[in-house]
Amino acid sequence: MSRERIYLFDTTLRDGAQTTGVDFSLEDKRQVAQLLDDLGIDYVEGGYPGANPLDTTFFAEPRTRRAHFTAFGMTKRAGRSASNDPGIVALLDAKADAICFVAKSWDYHVRVALETSLEENLAGIRDSVLAARERGREVIVDCEHFFDGFKANRDFALACASAAYEAGARWVVLCDTNGGTLPDEVARIVGEVTACVPGSHLGIHAHDDCGCAVANSLAAIDAGVRHVQGTMNGLGERCGNANLVTLIGTLKLKDGFASRFEIGVDDAGLASMTHVSRQVDELLNRQPNRHAPFVGASAFATKAGIHASAVVKDPRTYEHVDPGVVGNERRLLVSVQAGRSNILAELERVGISLPRDDSRIGRVLEEVKRKEAEGYSFEGADASFYVLVKRLLGEVPTFFEVERFSVKVERRHNAVGALTTVAEAIVKVKVGDEVLISAAEGNGPVNALDLALRKDLGRYQELMTDLKLIDYKVRIYQGGSDAVTRVLIEFGDAEGNCWTTIGVSPNIIDASFQALTDSITYKLLQSGARADA
Repeated sequence: MSRERIYLFDTTLRDGAQTTGVDFSLEDKRQVAQLLDDLGIDYVEGGYPGANPLDTTFFAEPRTRRAHFTAFGMTKRAGRSASNDPGIVALLDAKADAICFVAKSWDYHVRVALETSLEENLAGIRDSVLAARERGREVIVDCEHFFDGFKANRDFALACASAAYEAGARWVVLCDTNGGTLPDEVARIVGEVTACVPGSHLGIHAHDDCGCAVANSLAAIDAGVRHVQGTMNGLGERCGNANLVTLIGTLKLKDGFASRFEIGVDDAGLASMTHVSRQVDELLNRQPNRHAPFVGASAFATKAGIHASAVVKDPRTYEHVDPGVVGNERRLLVSVQAGRSNILAELERVGISLPRDDSRIGRVLEEVKRKEAEGYSFEGADASFYVLVKRLLGEVPTFFEVERFSVKVERRHNAVGALTTVAEAIVKVKVGDEVLISAAEGNGPVNALDLALRKDLGRYQELMTDLKLIDYKVRIYQGGSDAVTRVLIEFGDAEGNCWTTIGVSPNIIDASFQALTDSITYKLLQSGARADA
């Protein structure tokens, strides 16, 4: 019997951006969209074009290859035509495959927030959907506050869903915006909605204020919906949204769902899920949740004792799925094989191929463990992992040696009397037999160091001209008087290649310099440079 298709809609870049402490840069958005696209997500909602310059710029060009790149916005305002509404025009002008309109479906919100009539609200839904369809866009309508609205005024909530469907919306999404609905309520209400809108056109958008967002999404699927919205790692305002990572693992691996449904994430995508989850957190400078289902560092960790002994005999005793299937690893003091398997997978992912029985894999594993104990995390720093392994394999020539560096930060009055801060760095490097000393001023100590280091690298200087420092993130790995600082630096070049390196040290400048030198070494390795050139 053929399985039914469940379509996954990711709103990390829009709803997830409302998370306290989360701010996406344009480059962050580009990278997250690419990760989601590669993972196999069906819809990637990029933001709200017209609402702010960043999102408008992001929608100036398509950002996905396979996924439906989706723009978000409100239905038309009361008293205006769709063609005369700036918000609608911005959505139609965006380089998006689909448009997701948010529509009020709780009569209380229509009267209080929109200050309009219920009839005008329904007309706004219909007109907005028709305007987008006339421009050839796939249309999704998020019925905001649907479950609360249904409880307050069942007929009006259903009328909103029906208006969207009858106007031609591909998906009518029922939103538990306040996150207070429980799974049994979701199942019952969705069942009633299917009498007006078929499940093949229904979706669910759940918030996690009761800790039930994933459970509510699964209950909605059981009740008939075939479109599920959520975010990576459960990002979102207040307590967050339904965690797509957990939903993907459940839909792919649990018989009750896997035997009935299929999703766009294939087995290879599932195997990359741990990496994608952690890389999204690293991009946002967030500490990954060690206890996250499927992908957390402790998701398959067992301390020594009777449980560990049982896992050694048969992992199924305390593991509900094979951790390798989701790209994670078993963590046991007595288990080395799982670590080797994980390292092999990471090596293959960054383009390094070694036989499974190669004795050097053990050395790589031990070095990675040692580095991680010091505070390194290579999940979001592939370039540093690549350089580390290449060094252990004896495949990194001595391109240059840094003999010393110094940084000075001075606060002073400039020529017009304004108080300003200037950083100056001096770097002494040896390239072959040549000793080079460079100095540079920058906006800060790291910028100054970067400029000074790349100012003159002798025979390799030509390879440095197109390098650009894209992003710089700092995290305190351990607090207190013995705090360790973790620095992530992202570089890019003229060919569009981007890579991230990591440095760890009690001294933030030293950690930054480690990441800078790793980035340059990575660039030289990728360029095929030779130490004896």
